[in-house]
Amino acid sequence: MERTFTDAGNESAQVVCGRNAVLELLKSGQQIDVLYLSSQADEKDYSHLVAMALERGAALKRVHPSKLDRICQGERHQGVAALAPGVQYKSLEEGLQLAAGRGEAPLLVAADGIEDPHNLGAIIRTAECAGAHGLLFSKRGGCGITPAVHRSSAGAASHLPLVRVSNLASAIRELKKAGVFCYCADMDGAYCAEADLTGPIALVVGSEGRGVSRLIKELCDGVVSLPIRGRVNSLNASVAAGALIYEIIRQRLSSEGR
Repeated sequence: MERTFTDAGNESAQVVCGRNAVLELLKSGQQIDVLYLSSQADEKDYSHLVAMALERGAALKRVHPSKLDRICQGERHQGVAALAPGVQYKSLEEGLQLAAGRGEAPLLVAADGIEDPHNLGAIIRTAECAGAHGLLFSKRGGCGITPAVHRSSAGAASHLPLVRVSNLASAIRELKKAGVFCYCADMDGAYCAEADLTGPIALVVGSEGRGVSRLIKELCDGVVSLPIRGRVNSLNASVAAGALIYEIIRQRLSSEGR
């Protein structure tokens, strides 16, 4: 029986859909139980994915496209999907240890109630590309790590440490005790280029409609914003996150003389 991973509370299995997402899942070294291939697909076009999956001991199943549609819950799958054990979450400490192991100041991104899986996936993709050390999100409120998130992240969700916490406010307090400065993104914040973002940083991005919650905002060390010069007064959450993450990277490289 195929089961899809549809929210943060279901840890029995996860379905990853699409060529890139499945490839990155395989490259990450995570266990794969089943590789599903459309019965209408030419197996030669997927030979590298099939070879990698079989080498990992996965079963190969050819299924009708309509069944693949059901497995992927309507997500675009390009004729291929993988069934893997539940998401392998990391601890906050593991994210900080990853930074220490690389000899880098911690860079973490926290999603405060992000509801759109495509936004969350895009944030994960940008964070991983920027070399962040983890993405934090709460068990309650917001989107879990769904097939849509995996696909939107272009497979980055298989590489970036995902830290699921019981309470985001408590996690922020823990980060501050560890010497990590926590900033949240909000329209009423200081211009990001004028804030010192060179040290250990956790960037909190709020939900699409409500933004960062009041408590989280009060706990943060600072609030940063991007200049808005057009008639629309706000940016998409993933776009704002991407711009701020790369402002952090810009400042770090500049401080290193690069």
